[in-house]
Amino acid sequence: MSLMIDIRKLGLFNQMAKEGGNTVANHLSQMTGMETEMEITKINFIDIPDIKTHVGDEKQIGISIEMVEKPHGHILFLFNAASAKDLATGMIGDMGETDPNANGFTDMERSAIQEIGNIMTSGFIDGWANVLDTTIDISTPNFTFGPGSGMVDQLVGDRDNEMALMFDSRVHALESDINVKVYTFPELEELVDLMQEIEV
Repeated sequence: MSLMIDIRKLGLFNQMAKEGGNTVANHLSQMTGMETEMEITKINFIDIPDIKTHVGDEKQIGISIEMVEKPHGHILFLFNAASAKDLATGMIGDMGETDPNANGFTDMERSAIQEIGNIMTSGFIDGWANVLDTTIDISTPNFTFGPGSGMVDQLVGDRDNEMALMFDSRVHALESDINVKVYTFPELEELVDLMQEIEV
């Protein structure tokens, strides 16, 4: 497997992160009416087995999609239940029932979180596609509430010898910071191929 890449193209990872984050923020702002920023604070390459440890067993909300075109693979957004409730409340506003202190989610909150998940995943991939000068079709987002490590296992448990790209990010909305972790599991060879075609 050749992952050699022209060193001048390493900046594309930053561009993909920035463009993905900006697209998500723009879409969320339009959808919720809230001024929203998504700041990518760190990018790491990390071995897949280590990600399971990094993610831990704490129950979180996970939104995953599959890229059905190059660079193929999966993307997983993880955030905690309190953050999800904050976002849902902002989106629903005065329209429906939300209870910030209740355990679990109302139907309306659940559907708002699902919609936010759609916006985040499609926005992030649109940003990638812009930088890579291509189109990337994705599957319908899949929603899970459970231990993060289990979700990683389910998506890429069979790719033990591979690495993934991890973006630490903060979504700033509603005067509060909502931490969202973005784990991307592209087929790295395909991603490198796409990057090699880009003029820098």
